[in-house]
Amino acid sequence: MMFDNPALVWVVLAIVAAIIEVSIPHFGVVFVSVGGVAAAVAAAAGYGFPIQVIVFIVALGLSLGLLRPRLMKQLGGRGVPSRTDALMGREGVVTQEIDRGLGTGRVNVGGEDWAARAATPLPVGAKIQVVGADGIVLEVKPA
Repeated sequence: MMFDNPALVWVVLAIVAAIIEVSIPHFGVVFVSVGGVAAAVAAAAGYGFPIQVIVFIVALGLSLGLLRPRLMKQLGGRGVPSRTDALMGREGVVTQEIDRGLGTGRVNVGGEDWAARAATPLPVGAKIQVVGADGIVLEVKPA
């Protein structure tokens, strides 16, 4: 029976925690796997259940305290930049009148046509500068 081998119980706990982490990534359950593996090693070495639990708790705490901040720092970047990031600060020209009331307007920036909006109406041919973006709609101001 599985409960006759405590190392196997700890390994099963580690595997279940890893499966949960992969299925529903919360970035925390994986550290239970680390603790489970450490406790399994303690069990295989012949230590009793109280020592196994202590090893589990210490390994869990150390992995959370030492590994998680490093991993979060590496994974906590902005991610993939949007197409509009490269347009910030660039200048262009209004190709379709920007009307705040109607929410219409288009601009040409870097040879590309973009939907745009501005705080004030801007006529066709007006020079603009890109100051922000909301999805794929550029926020512009007169240049």
